[in-house]
Amino acid sequence: MNRSSRFPKRYADWAARVRVPAGFVLALAYLVLSDPTPASATLGVPIALAGIGLRAWAAGHLLKNQALAVTGPYAHVRNPLYLGTLVAASGLAIAARSWVFALLCATSFLLIYLPVTELEEQHLRSLFPDYVTYAQSVPKWWPRWTPFARGRFRWELYWRNREYQAAAAFLVALAILAWKLQH
Repeated sequence: MNRSSRFPKRYADWAARVRVPAGFVLALAYLVLSDPTPASATLGVPIALAGIGLRAWAAGHLLKNQALAVTGPYAHVRNPLYLGTLVAASGLAIAARSWVFALLCATSFLLIYLPVTELEEQHLRSLFPDYVTYAQSVPKWWPRWTPFARGRFRWELYWRNREYQAAAAFLVALAILAWKLQH
């Protein structure tokens, strides 16, 4: 275990491998466990949309393994993709009106996403010497108000990073909500 890590590398590697399959399990749980009402959907959907928006914004600033992302949402928080996922999942859990689903999301975040972020930070430290300064200036989870750096959103990065997949998954979740609200 790296002394800066709270998770053994073997566990973090496992978490990285199961992250995507766990998402499919959560989608199935959402389908089965959600019991939305118009009020829960009205409250949860905008929160989920904000999370998807944060993910999209982050994807348009991310040039994976080629340059350290420090602009856009990365100028405010080190993990905007994961924070966006957490916000989107929270909004969907509110919309679903299911404590079991909310607990599954929280457990996934704690057991999968936290170790994965540590693994990624170790990778970024080894890849980019500037990462240490960046990490000292930009919070890991709670955004800072003033930006660390400025830069423009690039649609080509959004598409290259395949962030449209998260948007498509969100649309599927909305379709499930709509269907459940009707039945």
